Amino acid sequence: MAHLRRPRLIIVLLLVACAVGAAVYLLVRPAGKDDLRQIQADPIPPIRFTDVTHAAGIEFRHYSGRTGYKLLPETMGSGVAVLDFDGDGRPDLFFVNSRPWPGQGTPDHGRPTQALYHNRGDGTFEDVTAAAGLADELYGMGVAVGDFDNDGWPDLFVTAVGGNRLYRNVGGQKFEDVTTVAGFGAQPGLPTVDFQSFLRYDQPIPFPSSAAFLDYDGDGRLDLFVCYYVTWSPAFDQGVKAMLPGGERAYVPPQQFPGTHCELWRNVEGTRFEDVSSSAGVQVAEADGSRRPPQAVGKALGVSVCDVDGDGWPDVVVANDTVRNFFFLNRPGPKGGRRFEETGMSAGLAYADGRPRGGMGIDTGEIQPDTFSVIVANFSGEANSLFQRTGTAPPRFFDAAPRVGLAGASRFPMKFGATFFDCDRDGRLDLFTCNGHLEPDIATAQPGQSYAQSGQLFWNTARGDALFALVREKDGHGDLLPPIVGRGCAFLDYDGDGDLDLVLMENNGRARLFRNDTPTANRGVRLILTGTGPRTNRDAIGAEVTVTTGSLVQQRYVTAARGYLSQSELTLTFGLGIAATVDRVVVRWPGQDGRTQEWTGLPAGRIYRLIEGDPQPHPQS
Repeated sequence: MAHLRRPRLIIVLLLVACAVGAAVYLLVRPAGKDDLRQIQADPIPPIRFTDVTHAAGIEFRHYSGRTGYKLLPETMGSGVAVLDFDGDGRPDLFFVNSRPWPGQGTPDHGRPTQALYHNRGDGTFEDVTAAAGLADELYGMGVAVGDFDNDGWPDLFVTAVGGNRLYRNVGGQKFEDVTTVAGFGAQPGLPTVDFQSFLRYDQPIPFPSSAAFLDYDGDGRLDLFVCYYVTWSPAFDQGVKAMLPGGERAYVPPQQFPGTHCELWRNVEGTRFEDVSSSAGVQVAEADGSRRPPQAVGKALGVSVCDVDGDGWPDVVVANDTVRNFFFLNRPGPKGGRRFEETGMSAGLAYADGRPRGGMGIDTGEIQPDTFSVIVANFSGEANSLFQRTGTAPPRFFDAAPRVGLAGASRFPMKFGATFFDCDRDGRLDLFTCNGHLEPDIATAQPGQSYAQSGQLFWNTARGDALFALVREKDGHGDLLPPIVGRGCAFLDYDGDGDLDLVLMENNGRARLFRNDTPTANRGVRLILTGTGPRTNRDAIGAEVTVTTGSLVQQRYVTAARGYLSQSELTLTFGLGIAATVDRVVVRWPGQDGRTQEWTGLPAGRIYRLIEGDPQPHPQS
């Protein structure tokens, strides 16, 4: 989240408390050198998404607790996760909520809590939050899903300002808070004071963002990577006098806050976690030229887990806001263990054009055969970054956004959520970003900008230098996506029709479910992977799947974090075009053994469960 900038106009931030000094920032970044050519792509198919939120029974509303004091966390939430919490084969939805600040009253629409919606299987959902034991009031940000104890039931990790929560799924019936007993300790929460005292509170309050489950050491148990945004306190925030042109207070840009470290928690025996952040190499600090000790660099918002160099060990890419992105390459560690080496600068992932951008959401995937890419959604006035891999030994990347049709089209909106998915089952990954500004009064600072913004869907044309074409409403695609103050997003097949639907989160607004109604004759296949251990986690997170149909070869990586603060379904959807049969499926299972398994001749249009060690595919009803 870079902050408000107007071309060639500098707005002076007045006094900065806590020895920060005077601050200066721009309203909008200058134009830069992106390629703004109008790329002529093949005709875009009639892609359609229909808002079915009300019909589906989803009434969730995010509450940011925002006040006229404009505290930074108010702008950032929230996320959403897709999970099958009760094992009935249908994807359910977990929505992250925030809460009032200390001393503030309950909003008119009731006490805001986290929310779990159960998929009934008839196109509707039921709110089961209270029955599932999840009606907790937190200043929530993001969520990660993973079966950390390998008991067959997906668990939840929720990041929250003031302290995180780990919820263990008990038999698909309810969740229990195991944060303390699992080794994370007592979480401080927000201070219990009146509101004016809270505004004067000057002790740092934990400000986490995205999180992801992964098995970084290949022992068959899911570890946990947690991003942290900035070192934040209400008093420091209020001490930065950020102003809009009319004299109103603006939200403070992240440049004014000190950075902080990401965390890595190692799973010990499936029952508890230990903090290995320092020894595992995920803490990045640098000297600033003064005599002070090296300072934390990170201002992390998005995380993606992937195997960049194809060695069977999960690597981690982190989208940072206004500082360089991180690339943690998984390397052998002492005594046969594993650790990470931060190589973003040498790999070309730190910057798109030699300078930091406002990175929020992030995703990875093969957008063309043998074209592994990392998408980073950036601030308004900055194009999306599309880092394409050019080599694996060692990994190297370059920003291909100007070459493939993304740079010009993605500059204007403020992008948060970002995810690759195949919206029309043609066998090519398309790109969606969930957009919305952070400043409600942005129109007073930058005429032409808006607070609510439409999401952007880029259709994959399969043409090299015209790879992505923006799907526009004026092109006859209907009311594709109405403007919202978008943040997290995720994909899922909630209605079981084989195509991927979208769920979007709105800051201080309602969640939205969009059914994919794209007319197409294309077929697909959906795969659920199940690991059986002892060195493979139950969710098969970290598995690499290659699907071959004729000359079409697609590769996916089972990953537990996509976009911004969110997690899409772990079920893999492969578009097959008009093919009626999958020729071959090859799975490289995660873990130290890294065994490979193959299935052939799978008819299209079905869901199959592939179980490690079982030669038979299991069609699902």
